[in-house]
Formats: sequence, C-alpha cells, structure tokens
Amino acid sequence: MSKATISTPAYLLDQAKRRFTPTVNTIPGMGLLEQRLLAHEWSQKTLAEPPAGSGLKPVLGDSGLPLVGHIVEMFREGADYPLHLYNTRGPVTYAESPILSSIVALGPDATQTIFSNRNKDYSQKGWHPVIGPFFTRGLMMLDFEEHMFHRRIMGEAFTRTRLTGYVEHIDHVATSVVADWPCDDARFLFHPAMKELTLDIASVVFMGHEHAGDDRELVTKVNDAFATTTRSGGAILRFAVPPFKWWQGLRARKVLEAYFAERITERRNAIGTDMLTVLCHSTDDDGNSFSDDDIVNHMIFLMMAAHDTSTSTATTIAYNLAAHPEWQERCRDESDRLGDGPLDIEALDKLESLDLVMNECLRLVTPLPFNMRQTVRDTDLLGYHVPAGTNVVTWPGMNHRLPELWTDPEKFDPERFAEPRSEHKRHRYAFAPFGGGAHKCIGMVFGQLEVKTIVHRMLRRYRLELVRPGYAPRWDNGGMPVPMDGMPIVLRPIR
Repeated sequence: MSKATISTPAYLLDQAKRRFTPTVNTIPGMGLLEQRLLAHEWSQKTLAEPPAGSGLKPVLGDSGLPLVGHIVEMFREGADYPLHLYNTRGPVTYAESPILSSIVALGPDATQTIFSNRNKDYSQKGWHPVIGPFFTRGLMMLDFEEHMFHRRIMGEAFTRTRLTGYVEHIDHVATSVVADWPCDDARFLFHPAMKELTLDIASVVFMGHEHAGDDRELVTKVNDAFATTTRSGGAILRFAVPPFKWWQGLRARKVLEAYFAERITERRNAIGTDMLTVLCHSTDDDGNSFSDDDIVNHMIFLMMAAHDTSTSTATTIAYNLAAHPEWQERCRDESDRLGDGPLDIEALDKLESLDLVMNECLRLVTPLPFNMRQTVRDTDLLGYHVPAGTNVVTWPGMNHRLPELWTDPEKFDPERFAEPRSEHKRHRYAFAPFGGGAHKCIGMVFGQLEVKTIVHRMLRRYRLELVRPGYAPRWDNGGMPVPMDGMPIVLRPIR
C-alpha cells in the first residue's frame, strides 16, 4: 500500500480555518480580556439562604460578564480556571450564567461526595442542558434504579471475552491505518488523523462494518454525524437556529437515529461480535433485554464516549512521547519485546511503561475534565446549603492539578503512578479520569485497550518527533480539550 500524502492546498485551508474561525481562543484581544477577568473582583451574591438553625453556610457567587458569564475564562483556561476559583474562593462557589447557572464543587472531597452519592441527592439531569438533546437516554443520562437496570444489560458487551474480540478488530484497523500515515512531513496533524482512526475503529467494533469495505460512503456519513453531535454540546447559542451548532447537532442526531433503527432490524437476526449485535442479544440474569429505542440511544452515546475520549488520550500521549524521547524509548522497548504478532489483552498488559504514560497524560489533559449533576432535594455539600434543582459541576480534571496531591503537578512525570510513590492513592478521588461511583465509565477498560493497541503499533513503526524544538500545543477547552492547531507531529520511519 502506498503512503498517504498531504495536499498542500487542503493543509493551508485547514490551517486558515483553525486560525481565523472566530472563537474565544482566536479573536484578537481575548488573552488580555481573560487576564482582566481573572483579576477582577466580582460582587458576590447568595444563591439561597440556609434553613434557620441548620448551621449550613450559604453558597456565594457571581454572574460574570453580561450575556456570557465566565465562558471566556472557561474556554481558554480549561481546568486551570476552576483551580483559580478553588484557590481564591474555596471548594464551593456559584456561577450564574444565561447559558447554565451552576454550583462549582471543587477538590477531591467534593468529588467524592458527589460521585459516591450515598443519599441519592445528585441526579444526572445536570447533563441534560449540556448534551441531553443529542444523547437522549444514553447510559450517562439515566439515574438510580433505571441506570443500574440498563448498566447490567450493557455489561454483557464489556466482559473480558467480549473485550478480547474487540482487541482483535481494533488491532486490525489500527495496524492498517497507522501504516498508511505520511512520514517525514511536518504538516501531518495528529489529532484529526487519530479522530479518523478511532471513528474507523468504532465503525468496525461498534457497528459491525468491514474496514475499508464497500459501504464506506455510509460509514463516512455516519461518522460525520457523530462528529457533529459531539461538537454541538459546546454551542454558545443553544437554540435550533440554522445554521448554528445546536441546530446542526439536532439534524445529525436524526441521521444517527435513522441509521441505527435500520441497522438494528438487520442485527437482531444476525450473529456477530460487534457491539451493536451484542447489545441486540444481551440480557441480564432475569432475561431482560433492550428495546430497539434503547439500543439506538445507547449506541449513539457509546460511539461519542468511545471515540472522543480515546482520540484525546492518544493525542496527548503522542505529544508527550515526542516531547520526552526517553519515555518514548522506554515504551518502545516494551513494544519491541511484544513484536508485530497479533495482540490480546495479556500482551497489552505487559506494556507497563505505557500504562504509566497513559495515566500521566490522562492526568495532565483529562478528556472529560468535569461532570454535571443536579440536586434532587435540598442537601448539605461540605457544609454548604444547596437547594433542590441546582446544577452542580465537579472537576476531577482540576483535582489532577492540586499540589497537595501531586508533586510538581505541571510536570510530565509518569513515575508518580508507580510504586513506591503512587501519588494517585493519596485520596480516593485524587485521580478520577473515568468518573466514579455508580456512573464510573463502563467502557474504561475498552478505552485503555484501544489506546494501548494504537500506540503500540505506532511505536513499532515510527519515531515521534516534535514539529520544532520546544513546541507545545494550545488547547481549546470549549468541550473535550482539543489542540487548536491539530497537533503536528513528525513521524520518522524506524524500520
């Protein structure tokens, strides 16, 4: 197979779009505005007075700028902005916003209280204003007994036996695609290439299509619809007004619903190891199974959750291996011991240095750095009174930057996860890139296996280099963190 090549006009057009499409990260003067906003002392207001005699404190906060609230700081700073709030206001504060007013609950103790949810005070309804219209009744959107009912059935798709079959498919696609990436070209953008790869993997593992099969046009249409829905949750204008993001996301959702509804009819009567077919036949111990509508909703959500998080993690790994060649060589040594033979879970478990690197990359750039909840009743959060119906945001990605938990938290230091340091064990929620409690990511192991398979195949074929000495990406934090420039990485063939 001949290597893929990069079209210079297409590359220049892509770079122009990235640079000149107006966002809070690209509009001139936004950096100065951000610094002024961070230094500004906003007048405080009380969310709600605590009940008399409760001994609880009121939650204080502010509304930020008119119309946009604190979007500038959030989209530019990512997890550094809640860290600023934590250092200046403490673990519980309030942000009033015309888009989504919410309490910001910060630090590992707040995360533990909300994730453990011992009294069932916190509902997943906090996600509904953010991504609800696009991922209706996906597993993350369900609550309590209904959530556990669906999770038990879905668990059949994530057993070790099933995962073993998925690894075989992942490896087949990754080996083929990675081999075709262009070498020795500083225009190669790793993030979009990885996004395309994880979508290709998803079309095989999740939907049961053949890689590079005759239905490529259909797969591309579905993949484009997925990409649109995942972007739409970060829309500022949250109404179905053409041609804006929210409207595009709703249209894309209809494309996905129609696709899966037709595909389910076929897979109900088929045998296969892809996830769609597995869900069509999965039952719990009592014989309960999913309806067609359930499968449509779960597949749309699983596709989003799987490919975006894996893309983010693999991209951050590629950058850090290029920036830290000693770790790249350490990981490659382990990959070389595995060789080019077929992969399975036992083989991937031997890539222990890559495990350390992956955890450190998840810490530094957490794909889903925040989690949304909504209170179902008045509750006590770390001694603060939170009324029923309040949106609550907790930030595991901010916990990953706390100096009281992590030594030199800005430094890339994978050894922090190894014995005897084990810094991730300093608090139960010091490290929670996959969430926690009843809603801990059901696909966590799948995602880890996918990323390790891809990186293993990369390291066997290429040496990763930075596009220039000292290069570091800037991140767009309008949703999952995305490198604004696409993350150029130079691939040098090594065999």
